[in-house]
Parts: sequence; structure tokens; C-alpha cells
Amino acid sequence: MSVTVDKSEARVRQMFGEISGRYDLMNHLLSGGVDYYWRWRTIRAVAPKGTAPILDVCTGTGDLAIAYWNAGRGQIPVMATDFTPEMLRLAEGKRDRQMGKKIADGAASLTFQEADTQHLPFEADQFQIVSVAFGLRNVTNTELGIKEMMRVSQPGGRVAILEFSMPTNPLFNVVYRNYFKYVLPRIGQLLAKNKQSAYDYLPASVSEFPYGKALADKLTACGLINVTFTPLTFGIATLYVGQKPGTAV
Repeated sequence: MSVTVDKSEARVRQMFGEISGRYDLMNHLLSGGVDYYWRWRTIRAVAPKGTAPILDVCTGTGDLAIAYWNAGRGQIPVMATDFTPEMLRLAEGKRDRQMGKKIADGAASLTFQEADTQHLPFEADQFQIVSVAFGLRNVTNTELGIKEMMRVSQPGGRVAILEFSMPTNPLFNVVYRNYFKYVLPRIGQLLAKNKQSAYDYLPASVSEFPYGKALADKLTACGLINVTFTPLTFGIATLYVGQKPGTAV
């Protein structure tokens, strides 16, 4: 039986604000460090080209945005957005510690801005890549978020979506679902106490959200072309890539 998850903007913003201080620790701990590998696969599959800027939405504490900045060797501007101020403050601190001196010495910018993915504050046709890691399922209106990501992409630009999914192997699927439903929420709530039960929300939101061909079909329906999806680590995560129609100017 499917569950209905409260993905209202106010609820999601408050929840992620409450867990922001332990967000990175929990991600690395609960994924066994595999999240680093998933981001590496994303950047390898959707590598920067030329000097046009890159946008990372629902950036959280900025890991994928920082990884893209490093992939561009400090020559490609990266913009990152999130609508949770507490997350953005942590992301800015990370940026300042890791590459603040390089940016001050003239490297490309890495800018964090508060914004809702459903209403991005950018002109159309700007970014060579628009990415999101583990954030699309938290957007209240999934289709609107996808269309906004496509709108601000350059013609011929790419949209990269890294998102949790469910394993296709039947035995592993059962084990993983039980871990996800019963073990993960207890660990998460113990280490990152919050009023919104964020680590009950996580398995519920993943279970409800489409994945594999279902999400790929949604990307196509929103107007992206050449859509592909690649399961990672037994299908625990999946990388989706689509292209905005047209030719880059």
C-alpha cells in the first residue's frame, strides 16, 4: 500500500533546517560512504564542457556543487540553490574552507543562493548542466521542478538527477526495505534528533517516489530528450540524464 508523504514547502524546509548540523555525518554514515562514489559517477557521466556555468539545485550542504567546481578546475562558475537557509550557511562554510583562497585569487565563482527549485530566479537558457542530488523527491511539484531545471538549461544542455531508488534484486530488495524502514529511522533519529521525524520521512519519500523507467518517462514527458537512467550500487541510487532540445549557441 502506498503512503502519502507531506512534502509541503514549509514542512520540508523546517525538517532539513532541524537536521542540517548532522546532515553530512548522517549521509556518509548511512550510505557507508558510497555517496562519494555516486557523486563521482555523476560528474564522470555528465562532465563539464567549455566555460558556460553550472547550476546545482536542492544543493543541501553543497557537496555536488563543490564537486562540479573541482571538476571544472576552478575555471567554470557554479551556482547552487536551496530553500533551507541553515543548509546554505553550512555549504558556504565548506566553500570558504576548501576553495575560498582560490576564488579570492581569481578562480571562477561558487555562489550559493536561497531559492525554490519550483521557481528558480534565473533567466532561461543559461546553464550547460543543471544537477540535483537526492533532492528532486523533496520538491513539492516534481514536474514543475523538472521543467524549471530544463528552462534554465542552455539548448542542448544536460539535466542530471541523482536520486535514491529501490534495488531490483528480489532478495536484496527485501533486506534493504527492512533496513530502510526499521533500522535507518532509529539510527537517524538518535544521531540527528528533530521534530519532523526526518528519517521516517526518508524511507517513506523514497518508497513513494517513481524510479527507473517511471521517472525516466516523467523526464521525457516534461520535454527532455535522449533520457537515460543508470542504476548504481545494486539499484540503491539511480542516475538520470536528459538533454534540453536545441543546439547550444
